[in-house]
Amino acid sequence: MSTAPSIGKPSLPAQVKKARESLLALLRDLDAQAAKWVEEQRGAKTTKPSVVVVGETNRGKSSLVNALLAKPGLSPVEAEVATATYLVFDHAEEWRAQACYPGQLAPVEFGLEELERWVSVRHDLPEGQLPPRYVEVSGPVPLLERISVVDTPGVGGLDSAHGELAMEAAAGATALLFVVDASAPFTMPELRFLTMLADRVETVVFALSKTDQFRGWRQILEANKRLLAEHAPRFADCPFHPVSARMFELAAKAPNEQAAAMLREKSGVAELQTALQELLVGRAAMLGEANTLRALSSALAEQRVKLTANERALRSGESEARQLRERRDQLVADRRSSTRGWQLRLRGEVQRARIDLGHEVGRQMREAQAYFRQRIDAAGREELAALPQQVDATLQTVSQRVSGLLTQRLNEITEAVLAELFSAEELAVIRAQLARGGGPPVVLRPPDKRPPTAEDKLLVFMGVSGGAGAAKLVAAPFVSAALFAPVVLPATIVIGLGAGWWMARTRRHAADKQHAKQWLIESIADARSTLDQLVAEQLIEAEQQLALALDDALSRRIEAIEAELKEIDTTIKLDEKERARKLTRVSRRIKEVEEGLRQAEGFLERIRALRDRPSQG
Repeated sequence: MSTAPSIGKPSLPAQVKKARESLLALLRDLDAQAAKWVEEQRGAKTTKPSVVVVGETNRGKSSLVNALLAKPGLSPVEAEVATATYLVFDHAEEWRAQACYPGQLAPVEFGLEELERWVSVRHDLPEGQLPPRYVEVSGPVPLLERISVVDTPGVGGLDSAHGELAMEAAAGATALLFVVDASAPFTMPELRFLTMLADRVETVVFALSKTDQFRGWRQILEANKRLLAEHAPRFADCPFHPVSARMFELAAKAPNEQAAAMLREKSGVAELQTALQELLVGRAAMLGEANTLRALSSALAEQRVKLTANERALRSGESEARQLRERRDQLVADRRSSTRGWQLRLRGEVQRARIDLGHEVGRQMREAQAYFRQRIDAAGREELAALPQQVDATLQTVSQRVSGLLTQRLNEITEAVLAELFSAEELAVIRAQLARGGGPPVVLRPPDKRPPTAEDKLLVFMGVSGGAGAAKLVAAPFVSAALFAPVVLPATIVIGLGAGWWMARTRRHAADKQHAKQWLIESIADARSTLDQLVAEQLIEAEQQLALALDDALSRRIEAIEAELKEIDTTIKLDEKERARKLTRVSRRIKEVEEGLRQAEGFLERIRALRDRPSQG
């Protein structure tokens, strides 16, 4: 017999809120400044959740985004969109659009009617403008008051640079909306993309689009679930939402409100809107609470160390004071030393990071160059035209990877040097003190337009001449018969000029490919030089800042030991009764702090379990 759930048991958010307020009150009583810092962290961490929309080309991503925003035609759906550009939709009182170059240039505002020019490879950018990192569109859309939406369309699908861009965008999102259509089950590129995504994205929701166009969409849905279970089990239990953006758009043209409501309901778009808001806003709130609990845990760990030192002072005598003086003298010596110890370790670790990152930049640039040389060899005219923005997308992705690696290495260096300088107990305080205290992407120059050369003119002449010769050969059997001459001659002229145009175009295209390869080599070299310089500059700055931070940490620890020595001197003079009374109070505080730490860590574990559990439909 199953047991009914307990009536009136508070939900996890309610329990977390109560614990957070209780722990803040405890911390406020112990250290008002530390409590103020935690409250500041809580205010700084509350950000709007975001959903990134990804999928293969021609799956209806942009149409679905327009339906979710109830703004038909907003995100371009017919033109192929450049892989170097994605669209970020956010809320504003009035419509506005701007091209964004984070870390490079100021945003460039433009009219909404020019959006396609900025994001489509079939249109030229405004004269003198570089491809933006992304385009931000803001407007009075109710959904965008609670969540932001990122549309990542692109040329070439998930196996191209678009997949890299989508992967980077998805990794920083609250959730991913993966769009597949009802025409066929998952493709291998889609499944490979999901497999690579498994360790980087917390929450995934699937949208099965174009259900109004394919009667067998339910069979496709079941096939997709089986393929996920086999190839990407991490997402096997994620919810699927059958949707039709076309049906949602037709609702606006319905003859009456009853018909419009029926179309909107059958489209599935409203249901998807509600599901995204409930999922993202609820989880984002819990992630914000987790950030606060982490800050509380760090601050309480610092207080436990201080209280333990106070307790030790009350229990100890002259022998403890002597050990503290020795530790103080050792730290003073470490701080003054400039030729050995932690400073040499810091410098050596930074140099090693510079070499490792240099090798990584070189490797990724070589891979990018080899990949695009193969693409150029097989490219048609349209693919050559799209090449600059695809190269830009790839180099931006490489830049982001290197920036992430740089951050990771600096964190490792900090931990290594801290562990050498301080004991485990001291580290709890130092980390809390340091806590109270990313590189610009590469700018890719556009390719120069190849000027016509004498060789080009010669190729055109040879092509036309060859075409004229071909025309004579075609016309020869017929020119002897006067009956056919008026009819065949114009046709042979067309054939001749067509052959000449084709031969000239083929040879010009080969020259364009060679020019593209030369541009690729120069651009990759420029990008590598820029990245190497950025890494070197940031490592120099990081080394200086780390040295200052660690020196400050040493000073703080020395001051703390001095304060503890004074406390010991004071307690030695206390009578037994007074000392026992103070010891009882401090011991009680230590128990309260330790219980608070267990509570904070327990709720963090429960929030992590909630975060890692796949969403249920």
